[in-house]
Amino acid sequence: MTHHDNWLNWAVELQALAQAGLYYSPDPYDRERFQRIREIAAEMLVKPSGLPEAQVRDLFFCETGYQTPKLDTRAAVFQEDRILLVQENNGLWSLPGGWADVHLSVKENTVKEVREEAGLEVSADLVIAIQDRERHNHPPHAFRICKIFVLCTCLGGGFQPNLETTASGYFPLDGLPPLCEDKNTVRQIQMCFDAYRSDHWVTRFD
Repeated sequence: MTHHDNWLNWAVELQALAQAGLYYSPDPYDRERFQRIREIAAEMLVKPSGLPEAQVRDLFFCETGYQTPKLDTRAAVFQEDRILLVQENNGLWSLPGGWADVHLSVKENTVKEVREEAGLEVSADLVIAIQDRERHNHPPHAFRICKIFVLCTCLGGGFQPNLETTASGYFPLDGLPPLCEDKNTVRQIQMCFDAYRSDHWVTRFD
């Protein structure tokens, strides 16, 4: 772990401790101290994250209650031993997916993301893995994220132009396009292929 990563982790941990203190402490003086710790954590995060200070404060200060990881779902859809990827606006490719909406289950969110980003209707059949993003993807994020990879079956549909993706396609493991590796790495896509090819896959989790 680099000094940069240490700095980011310290800031995130301070933010989580301060947020818990603000939520649970009944003492107004303690709450004032926790608020100041939160402000310091935000200031610490600006340089290593490269984010504008206003954006960091928005990320930190909009959260309430006990801090928990955010959920990110990723769908693995196959066709003839090729995996579905969507091209994002930056030109890189990823598994269809995104933040889990607060009113949807993991299964519902996975289906929704494939519909929105690839234009396909799918069934969400099996949880391939539940991963701590910080152990598998870089660069580090301002929040801890739990990534859930789901094996899906295509039921129909076709790509439709949308705000998030510019194209979609099926790719073999030895012919992957440039990946958006902060969202999915070659190793993670290999894991999805392994699950698809297995008759007795056991969900992996950190």
